[in-house]
Amino acid sequence: MLAYDIRGRGPGLVLLHGIGSTATGTWGTLVDSLAAEHTVVLPELPGSGRSPMPGGRLEVSAVADHVVATAHAAGLDDFVVAGASLGAAVAVKVAARRPDRVRGLFTLAGFARPRTTLWLQLEKWASLRARPDGELSAFLTSLSFSEDYLVTLPQDARHLAARPVASAPGTSKQITLALGIDIRGDLPAITAPTLVVAAMGDRFVAPEHSVELAEGIPDARLAAVKAGHTAALEEPGRILEILTEFLREVHQDDPVGSRTVAIRPAGHESRFLPTITRPRSLR
Repeated sequence: MLAYDIRGRGPGLVLLHGIGSTATGTWGTLVDSLAAEHTVVLPELPGSGRSPMPGGRLEVSAVADHVVATAHAAGLDDFVVAGASLGAAVAVKVAARRPDRVRGLFTLAGFARPRTTLWLQLEKWASLRARPDGELSAFLTSLSFSEDYLVTLPQDARHLAARPVASAPGTSKQITLALGIDIRGDLPAITAPTLVVAAMGDRFVAPEHSVELAEGIPDARLAAVKAGHTAALEEPGRILEILTEFLREVHQDDPVGSRTVAIRPAGHESRFLPTITRPRSLR
């Protein structure tokens, strides 16, 4: 099982993070707002946060099963799973493998496989991690944030912006995991309501990856935000609005009192911390 944090009370929501980050690092200030109406569970993927470094190669199916086991340990029988970047690919795998548990699927800047440009960026990231020349911070900053966001930062702060990113000891193995992912075959098996969100200013995971996800998942809807790869940090208000509306739609047909409400395990404490297009209509 993965290390995790838990916050709030209500229908279950599992938030998954990207490479080298944590759920709180990826989702930022959204967690507090989401916890007002949901039991928010924040697993730390293998090699991130307090989850131990894996002994061997990471496999997306095994990571997905760990996520489900973690949600169950946190008291959730069913849940909506939301993932960003690598976490989106894991979330898709969770939804495909456990349709009995997943009430809804939300992806942000996600991918089903690393298309050529993403594959090259991942390869460069892995290479720069082995070099002591300081280029990694600049490289990650350029990929993590949109041009519009970066120009708002003082010049001396731009290289510092990505310093907290990809600091996990398991980053290299997570990059290798991402390089080997191909979950296109899982997409038709997803039965949960799905909302795919593309970040139009993303220079790491291009919006075309989100289009591929939305086209492969039955009845998935596709939306877009004006932000870079770290969209939840650049546009937290807009992402919160989109995700909150999706959660309300997922639960709108629940009979009163029928929602699964997690009971927090004894002694477990939390540690926390503009435009949308509608190619597939949002009701």
